[in-house]
Amino acid sequence: MTEVLTTAQPIRLKGRSFLAMVLNPEPPFDDWLTRLDDLAERSAGYFLNKPIVLDVGGLDIDRLQLRELTRQLGDRGIRVMGIEGAASSLLVPDLPPAIDGGRPASDFVTPASELPDVDTGRSSGRTRPDDFQPGRTVPSIIVTEPVRSGQSLMFEGDITVVGSVASGAEVVAGGSIHIYGTLRGRAMAGSAGDTAARIFCSRLEAELVAIAGFYKTSEDMGPDLRGSSVHMWFQNEMLMSEKLG
Repeated sequence: MTEVLTTAQPIRLKGRSFLAMVLNPEPPFDDWLTRLDDLAERSAGYFLNKPIVLDVGGLDIDRLQLRELTRQLGDRGIRVMGIEGAASSLLVPDLPPAIDGGRPASDFVTPASELPDVDTGRSSGRTRPDDFQPGRTVPSIIVTEPVRSGQSLMFEGDITVVGSVASGAEVVAGGSIHIYGTLRGRAMAGSAGDTAARIFCSRLEAELVAIAGFYKTSEDMGPDLRGSSVHMWFQNEMLMSEKLG
């Protein structure tokens, strides 16, 4: 008699990183939600298809408030994938799960079939004197085609776009953003909290710009800046800007 032995196929487990947007609600929550509505109204699609983490660390919040907050976000089309900083007693089964250990993410861009051409290299970092450290390098990419409407280009370091960023497109960088063309969409520099990040563009027509989470929409930008070559930076809890050339 011949006995055939079979070995069960192992389940293949993979690791994968996703870039998530972190929301830090501030009490009173009704006021914070009003400000969130204002941002979403002035920059359509800002939260569309983005994984969201809700960080409630350090907040005096109970289970009912947390449930109501996630419900209010859901009513706005903002789906929370996880909650950070909450006591385990608050996270009942009908709430998103606990999540922690977040760190600045590595490269994330749109699917390859939709991507502009990208060159990856190394940059010597921003040249601000008080930020300089000998030997310090920041990863960078160069995008050699325009970023089209509906595209999201995200990277952990500096991003240079040799072309324009269309309305409805967005560029999100852990470092600085350089756009050698017209910026009509959204540009968010210092996405991991780097307040030394800068934004440069040849022609400003942006829907939204942000550095380290501090943002301005098109209505907040002075008419003297629109259509101009502009440099933006963060200083004294404010976004600063100046014309170039």
